[in-house]
Amino acid sequence: MFKKIVLKNGLRIISIPKKTALATTVLILVRTGSKYEKKETNGISHFLEHMLFKGTKNQQSPLSVAETLDRVGGVFNAFTSEEYTGYYAKVESSHFELALDWVSDIFLNSTLPKKEVEKERGVIIQEINMLSDHPLSYVQILWPELLYGDQPAGWNIAGTKKNVMGISRKELADYWKKQYVALNTVVCIAGGVKQRQSLELAKKYFTKIPTSSPLEKAKVVEKQNSPQCLIHFKETDQTHLCLGVRSYDSFHHDKYVIETLGTILGGMMSSRMFIEVREKLGLCYYIRTSVEDNPDTGFLVTQAGVDNKNVEKAILTILKEYKRVSSTKVSALELKKAKDNIKGKMALQLESSDALASYYGGQELMDKKILTPDEIFKKIDKVSANDILRVSKDIFRSRKLNLAVIGPFKEKDSFKKILKI
Repeated sequence: MFKKIVLKNGLRIISIPKKTALATTVLILVRTGSKYEKKETNGISHFLEHMLFKGTKNQQSPLSVAETLDRVGGVFNAFTSEEYTGYYAKVESSHFELALDWVSDIFLNSTLPKKEVEKERGVIIQEINMLSDHPLSYVQILWPELLYGDQPAGWNIAGTKKNVMGISRKELADYWKKQYVALNTVVCIAGGVKQRQSLELAKKYFTKIPTSSPLEKAKVVEKQNSPQCLIHFKETDQTHLCLGVRSYDSFHHDKYVIETLGTILGGMMSSRMFIEVREKLGLCYYIRTSVEDNPDTGFLVTQAGVDNKNVEKAILTILKEYKRVSSTKVSALELKKAKDNIKGKMALQLESSDALASYYGGQELMDKKILTPDEIFKKIDKVSANDILRVSKDIFRSRKLNLAVIGPFKEKDSFKKILKI
């Protein structure tokens, strides 16, 4: 059982004890990411995430920050998305308070040393280069750019090289003070801890969190009347593509229907895409269909890597499966398999303390409502074959198709011609 408390300053603290766990994870989530940025400072959320590991008032160097948890075999890191930024430490449970002290210290007391700001510019540019040189990853960056264009939802989370070189220490500090505040933050503790003790200690360590009002993000503009393509020319031996559609946000009543649909199409090794594109035709090594839903955006997308000469055949096969699922009901057996797959994967994932913290903390931050696994399982169980058909008919239409491609191609007209369902 989890317990959530809300402090007078608006900070939310969640504790999920698990008696059998040997490890404990402390996760801090703050509701700010690339969707909250301006064009000239796109990348600032990610830049700031890097900088919080560069020294605090108590741990005065990057080495000191890293050694604190290295000494006890802890696992620690951070991440930035469009919607939020997270910092976590996972340790053997007897070191729980050390992890809490460490995470709260970098979150609240970082000094953002000027010399480290200058050095980190080069580190982030190498990260940008690394992703752009890795087509499997880079096509996932092109996908939101294709859907949302020149607005925050379509920008690269890491920003541009120009922005990375231009963002000042003052801008980082101002953004940190504005966004890393109580109303914007969830502290989540999961694993081998006592619930009451973990909540009281978290209150103690976050007493001094700022309490000002954070920035709000810009409204996302969704607009599409015809199939769209984005082609990124690169001399590769393999073409990487994302082919999919806009779908529903995280508050939509068909949220669990489309999750089940994504699993049927390409969420498991016996899914339709895997069997048709890889097993029967041998066109790819990897293919998967995923569904993403955020508070204001959502999409379903199939991603694959195929031989350059087989791109058109792969696209047509994916489209054939989109058409088939939107014209013929899935069988009772296939539907049950997908539901049981979703529930089984969730049960396995939630064995670890870091997944538990992310599961509960993410729901609280994004949805402001927490559903237990059993409550979600019940919603998944209610999904019917009629629901799958109805949602498929709604989203799989020619005018809603989007295709992002990385490969040795320069013209998109030939691709647009085949984007039909």
